[in-house]
Amino acid sequence: MAFGRPGVENEPMIDRRRDLLERLRAIPDALATAARAASPRAPAPGEWTPSDVVRHLIAVEQLVWHARLVDLASTDRPTWPWTEPDRWAGEPGAPLDQLLATYAAVRATTIATLDSFDDALWARTGTHATFGVLDVADLMTRAADHDDEHLRSFETSAP
Repeated sequence: MAFGRPGVENEPMIDRRRDLLERLRAIPDALATAARAASPRAPAPGEWTPSDVVRHLIAVEQLVWHARLVDLASTDRPTWPWTEPDRWAGEPGAPLDQLLATYAAVRATTIATLDSFDDALWARTGTHATFGVLDVADLMTRAADHDDEHLRSFETSAP
């Protein structure tokens, strides 16, 4: 409640949105630093190389986050199953730096989409099979948490 101060009721939401967008914008640089510092080999049998992790994050960005943002913008209360895409298959044989640039570009598309959303779109919700009802900020917090999980995986794979 604003208690007579116009706009005050939106300050926590605006702060949360700003902080989340800053977090999402920072991930491509953090990913590049971590992936370049890690061993180019898989840390253990069955684990992913840095290039594999980046390919996975590209796939998730395109197939999960972009698709769900479109759903939220165009569908009233969409529902989503659990989805965990494998690695992006585009640009076979691309070096790590090229993959990192691709990831940065697809994340920039996500940020541009979020920047285009007005308050009403940020407030829209969808229902995830595992996580329940999520608004845009909740969904994108899941995205940032997923990215952070993969960033932490590089801590154990330094050369």
